[in-house]
This record gives sequence, structure tokens and C-alpha cells, in this order.
Amino acid sequence: MKILLMGNPNVGKSVVFSRLTGVHVVASNYAGTTVGYTKGQLQLSDKKADIIDVPGTYSLTPSCKAEEVARDMFFDERPDIIINVLDSTNLERNLYLTLQMLEEGIPTIIVLNMWDSAKRKGVHINVEKLSKALGTPVIPASAVTGEGINELVSEIVETSKNIENYTPKIEVDEKDRWAFIGNVLSDVQRIEHKHPSILEKLADASVHPVFGFIIAIIVVFLTLEVVIGFSNLLINYIMDPFYYNYYGPFIQNLVTSAFPQGLIHDILIGTGYQSATSFGILTTGFYVEVAVVLPYILSFYLVLGFLEDFGYLPRLAVLIDSLMHKIGLHGYSIIPIILGFGCNFPAVLSTRILEGKREKFIAATLIAISVPCMAQTAVIIGLLGPYGIQYIAIVYGTLFIIYILVGLILNQLLKGESPEIFLEIPPYRIPHLKTLLTKTGNRVKSFLIEAVPFVFLGILVINLMYIFGIMNALIALLAPVLSNLFGLPNDAIGALIMGLLRKDIATAMLAPLHLGVNQLVVASTVLAVSFPCIATLVILIKELRIKDTLKTLSLMLIMALIVGTILHLILG
Repeated sequence: MKILLMGNPNVGKSVVFSRLTGVHVVASNYAGTTVGYTKGQLQLSDKKADIIDVPGTYSLTPSCKAEEVARDMFFDERPDIIINVLDSTNLERNLYLTLQMLEEGIPTIIVLNMWDSAKRKGVHINVEKLSKALGTPVIPASAVTGEGINELVSEIVETSKNIENYTPKIEVDEKDRWAFIGNVLSDVQRIEHKHPSILEKLADASVHPVFGFIIAIIVVFLTLEVVIGFSNLLINYIMDPFYYNYYGPFIQNLVTSAFPQGLIHDILIGTGYQSATSFGILTTGFYVEVAVVLPYILSFYLVLGFLEDFGYLPRLAVLIDSLMHKIGLHGYSIIPIILGFGCNFPAVLSTRILEGKREKFIAATLIAISVPCMAQTAVIIGLLGPYGIQYIAIVYGTLFIIYILVGLILNQLLKGESPEIFLEIPPYRIPHLKTLLTKTGNRVKSFLIEAVPFVFLGILVINLMYIFGIMNALIALLAPVLSNLFGLPNDAIGALIMGLLRKDIATAMLAPLHLGVNQLVVASTVLAVSFPCIATLVILIKELRIKDTLKTLSLMLIMALIVGTILHLILG
């Protein structure tokens, strides 16, 4: 039996889904799209039911890609039962989709979710009258607490017994739907005045022109602090000890015993596990993925999921929308930017939330060119901090100018318009822990599936370039030119090219070269602007394809040459 879980965005479908299916779920992208959905199973008394959590939609007449997928799944999946989740605090908006689905004649169960919130807000709904008016079962529920879930499962069992004999009980002409909804609400719903709660007052302040930006700064600061702190704990106390004490020695002994030396040995483990730049697939490849990127991915997705479920991100998007439009984006692109300060890989991956190809290209390019990851930021602060905060300010001030300037240029050069932002602004709610952890786990799993093969391939290519002398020839060719432009010694050019593997390691390689502070500023800025690290490069190729990735890389190289030269001339 196949069941579709459908409803408007932000009605709590994911929590209902989590309650029904538990933890054994599969996250996928709908065929031919980057729109994701999840699928799980519900064990009934005598059979299993597949439950699909369909992307949120306001209507079966789509206005965006996610709604197109929702419509296609509704008509193509041929479900036996529809579970229509509604927000009890906002019935009027929710019922339009309900009527559209009921008119198609598929057995439907309506779940009035957030029943507890409705009561707190003074919204009273006569469930029996609503069920009679719509001709279908209606279950009041609060998925966060589990209220109504047992009743829902019982109703699924009862409905499944009568699927063959089901006949539609409602039919409303399209032009009469809103009038019908108004008549139903006047009969089944009563609203009494309630004073706003603390969360409601905070929600209003979050989009205030002044207080909203103060709250945004606090949220971004706390997000970075939590992510940095949690990621460092994972790296220092779990990932690094596991790699250096157990995995590294084991894999080196295993490979060396089979291939003491030669090409295969060098490809698999390079110069050994004790160097993060050994370029071995099983050493550097494993370390970059598991010991460096994964902790930031896990931390960011956990915090991002919390902010999503709490309801803050749509408010931040609305708050910053007018500013982002000037560089060809809309407010929701702030999410990839925030991710980028932790790790560029998930930031580029998250540009999938942007609808148009133009916006996706602008956002991914700006992230790659001017948003340094947290690991690189830590190294830059460590290098320049002893000389004074003004030198750190020069680096990040330059990157901010590049972000705005390149954004303005791309907005003018690329044909098309920035779409207006149409977002559901949900009330603030305390996230459901199990749903949050499940969503985070699915995102991390998707990252591992998508990233690992590409990063291994990228490291293999770099390793072969070193083995066959291509990289050393490249350094010898570029060093004289770049040294004159940037005012750096030839040894520093090797570090700049090393940024292709990992920018933080490349930046750290500047430390033993005894550069002057102005040279450190130039080199750090050029590293931040130039080629993306290998993990980001492979995801750029995957998301933008080869042609657009080459455009991004060309722009990065041009900006690196210009910025490095200008800084050298200014700083001397």
C-alpha cells in the first residue's frame, strides 16, 4: 500500500512522517530534479505501507519546482491513501489544497496538526462538523507530542479496508472554492482573542528593520560559535585520534605489505598517513573527507536544521532580501553564505534551494571566490593576529568588497532577473528532536554519497600530477610571474598552488617561510580568492557542470591576480 503525506510548507509534515515511520527512511531526489523527498514504511496489523513525504505545496497548480514535483508525485505515484496535514492555526490557507485533492477522488485522511498551538491561540475547531463538511475523516493531532498519532494509524487501517469501494463525497467548482472554504470556516471555526506569547513577540522582532538585524547578528555569531566549537571537539577528540592512532597506521601497514613501493603504493597512500598532503587516496582522501569536512558538515546541518524547524531562516531571508537583490540574488541565498563560513562544500551543495540557474551560478561563484571556510579563517587569524587585528581586517574587508563588486558585475552581465521572494513565514516552534536528528542524518548521508567519489577522484588527479612531475613544472612556470605580481618569494607560490587541495593547509604552509606581514596579507587574500579546494571544486562541477565551473574558475583566477597585484602595490 502506498500513502502520500501532503500539505502546505511548514505544517509539520516531517514530524508526522517521523512519528509514523521511525528512523528507517530513505532520502532521495525526485527523478530529473534536485528536489528532495523522504520515504519510509509504516507497519500495520497485517501489512506494510510505504509512506512518501511529498515536498510542501500550496496548490496542485505549481508555481515553483518543488510544487511541480508535489503535483507530479500526486498524479503519477497513484497512491492508495492521501494523508493531508493541515496547520490548525491557519485553516483557510490550507483548505484550498485539500479541496483540490478531495476532488480527485483518492481516499484522504485529514490531520489537523498543531492542535495544541491552535488552542493556545484561541482557535477552536469543531472536528465533527469539519469532517462532515469535507466528507472525509479528520484527526486532531500534535505531532511534536505524539497526540493523535495512534488515532491516525487506526484511521489508516480502517480506510485501507474500504479503498475499493471508496466514492468521492465532495465536488466544488474551481471558481467556488474560496467561497466554499469561507462558508465551512464560518460554521466550524471560532476564534477568541489571546495575548501574544513570548515566542510570537520574538518572531515579530526578528523581521523588525532595526531589531531584526541585531537578532540576525546574534544568531549568525552563535551559529558560528556552536559550529566551530562542536566541530573542533569532534576533530580534536574523535577524528584526529582515530585517524592518527588507528586508521592511519593500519592502512599504511596494509598497503605497504602488499605494495612496498611503486605507482600503486603512491596512489593509495602517497608519502604516508602522517602528512595531510600525502595525496594518497586512502590517506589524504580519507582524512579530508572524514576528519576535516565531515565534522563541519554534521555541525552545520544540525544547527541549520534547528534554525529551519524553529522558523528563523524565512525571517532572515525576508530581512535581507532587498540587499541581496542588488547582487542578483534573493534573501534565501543567505543560507548558503552562512554555510560557506563553516565549509564551502555544503554551501555550494545548498545552492540547490535557489530556483533559477542564474541565481545558483551567482551564489556558488560568490561563495567560492570570497567566503573563506572556518578552517582557513582560523589559520589566517593565527598568522596575522600577532601583528594586529588591522591586518585581519584588511583581508576580510577585501573579501567583502570582492563579494559586493563581483555580485554587482555578475548581476549586470548575466541575462535574467532576480526572482521575488515568496516564503511562508511560520510561527516560531520548538523543534522536534527526533525529526531534527533524522533530517541531519539524511543530509550527512547524502553528502557522503555525493562527495566521497568526487573527492577521491580529485585527489587521484593531483597525485598523478605530482608523480609525473606536472605539478612541479607548473610551479616552476608560474613562480617567476606570480612572484613579481604579488611580491612573494618563489617558495610561497608552491603554497598558493597547494590551495587546490586544502586552503587551510596551504595558508599554514606560509608560516615557516618567514614572510613579512604585508606579504602574509597578500598571500592569505590570494589564497582565499583563488582556486577552490578540491572538495569544493568537485561539487562545483557536479552542481554547475563543466562549462559554468570553468567560468567560475576563470573569474577566480582573474580576481586573484588583480587583488594580489593591487594589494602588493598598496602595501609595498
